[in-house]
Formats: sequence, C-alpha cells, structure tokens
Amino acid sequence: MDAALPVWLLDVDGVLNASRPGWGGPPRTRNAVSNGVGYRIRWSPALLDRVRALHLSGRVEIRWCTTWCPDADQLEALFGLPSLPRAWSMPLFDQEAAAAKLAAAREVLASGRALVWTDDTEVPLDGPVREELLRAGPALLLRPTPARGLQPGDLDAIDVFLDSVAAAVATDHRDHAPENRR
Repeated sequence: MDAALPVWLLDVDGVLNASRPGWGGPPRTRNAVSNGVGYRIRWSPALLDRVRALHLSGRVEIRWCTTWCPDADQLEALFGLPSLPRAWSMPLFDQEAAAAKLAAAREVLASGRALVWTDDTEVPLDGPVREELLRAGPALLLRPTPARGLQPGDLDAIDVFLDSVAAAVATDHRDHAPENRR
C-alpha cells in the first residue's frame, strides 16, 4: 500500500452494522460468528457501495479497527469487500480493544499519514485525546450514532477530507520540486 495514502480505521458495530442504517433502502441482514458466538449483522448496501468505491478509488487505505479483526474475512464476504488489512489479529475486547484502537490511530498519525477514524464509541468527541490526535496530523474523527451507523453526510465528509489531503500533498510535492527550489 502507498505509504502516503491516508488510512481509514474502520469499526464495524455501530458504524457499518447498525439496527436502523437508513440510506433510503431496506437493510441487509445476515449472521456472522466471532469467538464462537453468532451475531446478527445489519447494514445498508448503499453504505457498503460507498465504502467499496472509496477502497477501489485508491485514495485511502481502509483498515479494520474492530473487535471483528480476527474474523474480518466473514465481514468481507458479507459486505462484498476485498481482504483489507487489520489493525490487529488477536481477539481483543472491552478495554484492551479500546486501547488498541487508540494506539492504531496514534500509530497512523505518528507515521506521517492522514487519519480517518470511524468508531461509535472510541472516537473522542472532545477533550485532550481528541486535541492530541487533531494536532498530530491531518485527521477526520467521526463518531456515528450506533443505531444509525455511518450516514451519507459522513461519507461526503470523508470524500472532502480525502480531497483536501490529496490537494495538500500535491501542493507540497510541487513546492518541493527541484525547479521550485532556490
């Protein structure tokens, strides 16, 4: 993957898997198993179309950042997504998962890459951790309502953010081109 691409840390429950996803059409519902337990997964096909399109556009690297990481292959099959990188591979829950999600966000920014982080519980709404992440580099932090998950406006915001990051990178490359140096 291109080391200059922004990274989208993508949670599942409350972000893609939502009880009332909306998007103007009926949701799809299937079952998936994690850690030996079956769960009902409910999502908007239109939302997954947008996620898939962003992945295929090559404008962002999407990484699973969810307690589903060890079982993400099931979600990829349900959602019609290719195999995506995982923020981790071992089963993590509760505080361990919360800490791993924040560590993944910090790692992306520390690597110099822009961050999109969508999580219904762990993305800080305010306070010092949110301020730290926003100071560390270009970051879009979205915390959807769990019952609704990501909505069209959220995907529009991601598109705008990715455009702004690409424009900033293009400007930086142009400013540092040999013919522009004095």
